Amino acid sequence: MSESLREFPEDWKPNMVANLVFLIEDDKVLLIHKKTGLGAGKINGPGGKLEAGETAEEAAIREVQEELLITPGDLEEMGVLHFDFVDGLKLHCTVFRGFSFEGIPTETREARPEWFRFKEIPYDRMWADDQYWLPQMLEGKKFTAWFRFEEEEMLWRKIDFRD
Repeated sequence: MSESLREFPEDWKPNMVANLVFLIEDDKVLLIHKKTGLGAGKINGPGGKLEAGETAEEAAIREVQEELLITPGDLEEMGVLHFDFVDGLKLHCTVFRGFSFEGIPTETREARPEWFRFKEIPYDRMWADDQYWLPQMLEGKKFTAWFRFEEEEMLWRKIDFRD
């Protein structure tokens, strides 16, 4: 895979804006078994699309409330994912990390929650890009990343980490 951004069009603009939230407790992260929408059947962090007038953080809180019936607190923006799909989807996704929430993670029609130890995260059941940025993000590294996909196959990636 190329390490330059020449594979990402200079005039790239998202046609979908979303977020992901990763709640951490000790050496565990709360993930979901996604039941609906983009990525159904995969394991990921809770999150979803922004609604009109929402900030990324407001949408992140709302999505976690809808998907898991909990309210995250003190979210920290950790990075931005840019996904360019061959089929035309161009997704901008803000990634948040948090260490507190109110309520009990509960299964809904959208998601089934499950805690995973950092060393036991099932990357083989997640999107192909996750293994390249999620471990570092969980440890506190901030990032900006670009990915090109054809359906579920990752064709190209570029990730810049910063402290």
